[in-house]
Amino acid sequence: MDIYSRLAVWQQLAESCGASTVQQGLQQIWRLLLLCLICRLCFRLGELDRLHIMLTGMYSLFLFFELHMLWVLLLSVLCYLVLVLSRHSSSRGLFLSVIILIYLLIGEWHLIDMVTWHKIRGSQMVVAMKAISLAFDLDRGAVGSLPSAAEFLGYVLFVGTVVFGPWISFASYKNATESRQLSWLWLQSSSVSLLKSQICLLVSACIAPYLFLVFIPIHGNTVTEKLLKIKIRFFLFACGVLHRWLHAYENAVSFHFSNYFVGHLSEGTSMLAGAGFTEEKDNIRWDVSVVKPLQVEVPRSMVMVVTSWNIPMSRWLKTYIFKNAIKLGTFPAILVTYTASALLHGLSFHLGAVLLSLGFITYVEHVLRKRLASIFSACVLSRPCSSGCSHQHKKEFWVMLVNLVFTFLAIFHLTYLGSMFDPKDDDDVEEGYAAIHTIQRWSELNWASHWVVLACWVFYRLIQ
Repeated sequence: MDIYSRLAVWQQLAESCGASTVQQGLQQIWRLLLLCLICRLCFRLGELDRLHIMLTGMYSLFLFFELHMLWVLLLSVLCYLVLVLSRHSSSRGLFLSVIILIYLLIGEWHLIDMVTWHKIRGSQMVVAMKAISLAFDLDRGAVGSLPSAAEFLGYVLFVGTVVFGPWISFASYKNATESRQLSWLWLQSSSVSLLKSQICLLVSACIAPYLFLVFIPIHGNTVTEKLLKIKIRFFLFACGVLHRWLHAYENAVSFHFSNYFVGHLSEGTSMLAGAGFTEEKDNIRWDVSVVKPLQVEVPRSMVMVVTSWNIPMSRWLKTYIFKNAIKLGTFPAILVTYTASALLHGLSFHLGAVLLSLGFITYVEHVLRKRLASIFSACVLSRPCSSGCSHQHKKEFWVMLVNLVFTFLAIFHLTYLGSMFDPKDDDDVEEGYAAIHTIQRWSELNWASHWVVLACWVFYRLIQ
């Protein structure tokens, strides 16, 4: 494909995919953005009470899910009833978590239409996370008393977060309703996040699926095609493996950017509605951060990928799941945390397989790099060392080389784990991927990531 043909394809993609994608995206979210802006202005003027906050959140759900939003409302009411009935208990967090788990399992067991359930799953998860965090905060005394029904429903159905997220604490919600002065920084920060979301949507829908076909031309009249013409079995095998991994990488990148789209959109809606700021003396910074794409696409480690994929959820899992399970031991606590994340995301085999695989990958990577850092006294930990760390070797060439190897290893794992999320399988996306789909995709890649993790664990045991 010459440069002129490629330019023609780019133009066709821009007209057929890019324009329609942006148009459809804006059509779906403009009313939600308007609701968030109206809420922010009403908070500032003091003309929106708790009942109206709750009703606004319900209306935003209706805009996206119509009458299916009743399932989200039912979960919200159920959570409040459980908190009221267990108000004298000191284990409200654990008790409510079990009730929510039962509710989600009922929905997953096909008692509700699966297409409908998948559509509302994100909102269900946000409501569940808010309710569970509030219950644990009540147990710990971080929240003094149980809010009223209107205030609780206003929190879990907060218009800026109930559709796309992110999770915010009850204290952050209270700060949003009390409002802060309108400023250029507030409008700029929310607008930038919304712009980023649209760019990520374009990449996910119109660039990533054609990455190696059009934008980085490895297919076509290139080396791959020439090698295929050579009747040598090794080259044919190598080309087949290369094609499968390139296709897996395209799927992974498309899935990543769809997550960045939701993440940046949730940043924009939450800030537009008045949440997501930090206050230092008289200075207010609108700095809510949900995703960090660069730390996922070019990661230092898989540990950094997990924390950068969804920062509020990572914080929630660490605060309310991991810290409560750490008494079981580090590795069991990690498994409990990833299991909780899998259950919140729904009983789909592919998500459970990915999240549990992530648990093993991050644990093995963490202990291996910790051991290597101790043996060589080098800054090769999963997280960057502080400037005053005790390691002797910090920025030597071989230290950077070791970290680079782990970066490529993380990209390899991400490609493998994301290979099953094919954007072209619309029916599977709507109803959830079947187990056979996951097994088939990973079999095509020869279960490579799992074998590499096993090899890393064996190596760690040998040098322990």
